[in-house]
Amino acid sequence: MADNGGAPDFSSWSCPLPLADYPTIVMGHGGGGKLGNELVEHLFLPAFRNAALENLGDAAILELAPGRIAMSTDSFVVQPIFFPGGSIGELAVNGTVNDLAVSGADPKFLSASFILEEGFPLAQLAAVVRAMADAAATAGVRIVTGDTKVVERGHGDGCYINTAGVGVLRPGIEVGPHRAQVGDVILVSGTIGDHGMAIMSVREGLEFESQIRSDCAALNGLIADVLDAVGKDVHAMRDPTRGGLSSTLNEIASSSNVGIEIDETNLPVRTEVQSACELLGLDPVYVANEGKVVLFVAAQAADRVLAVLRAHPLGRDAAMIGQVTAQHPRMLVARTSMGANRVIAPQIGEQLPRIC
Repeated sequence: MADNGGAPDFSSWSCPLPLADYPTIVMGHGGGGKLGNELVEHLFLPAFRNAALENLGDAAILELAPGRIAMSTDSFVVQPIFFPGGSIGELAVNGTVNDLAVSGADPKFLSASFILEEGFPLAQLAAVVRAMADAAATAGVRIVTGDTKVVERGHGDGCYINTAGVGVLRPGIEVGPHRAQVGDVILVSGTIGDHGMAIMSVREGLEFESQIRSDCAALNGLIADVLDAVGKDVHAMRDPTRGGLSSTLNEIASSSNVGIEIDETNLPVRTEVQSACELLGLDPVYVANEGKVVLFVAAQAADRVLAVLRAHPLGRDAAMIGQVTAQHPRMLVARTSMGANRVIAPQIGEQLPRIC
């Protein structure tokens, strides 16, 4: 979309009229009538175009390979809607893609449901939709069905998105938060805290020598490379989103009834993220990520998994951060740079609200 000083620019849309008569969302766009149909035909269909979606039926008719499927859903309410490194559009696609991928599935299809506030600029909606289309193409998934609702001015916050996804589970792959085993090595695919601090730096108006950017990305390609290389040696995977690394590791320790030990000196944290956390009194292990995966792998496969991660553009900063132990079951313990141990408790409440 061209830069026209913030005013809506409909010149690149497939049919500029009569949507151009309504530069913002009005209640009629959610009324199931002509305005809503135009929104579908001139915005959503051109962006997400595929055969299943173009039927415009009550449900998408899909063909899946034989075997097990995984299904996931998530809602996205991030503020601000646009932030360094992404937008609510990329988040809505990548978040659901990643939930499927860490379950051992190859993501295939997504639904997309929009809840729009009356008065939300159509130009911003077009930018969000384009970001979703680009993210879906990058991840290799198709958006095959969707819905739009409009709420009265003052009853929403611009734009909320819900996505649901379906993926096909790989034969012989069994991963889950309850499958971590004593002796497993724990790896993370890159630096932690980037997304949460990117959001927070915008809200707080913080400026650093290097802009903090969200790590928002689809992880299915990276995870596929790991599973192709070592398969069953991967026991558990999670993307450490809300609650950050701490919540993910505590949840897996509880689900698997094991102890987890990490070495804080091995945690990859960007200098600017560490500085922002210190300024705001936050611990990076509690800060959200949107493009990282934590893996629990058999010890004999750890070096190979690390090499595979680092060979991928999204895993260049991958690191081994700890191991699973029979000691202190259901607890996360960190070895500090001073040589002491500290218990990292699960987060209580929400450290950074509206981050995804």
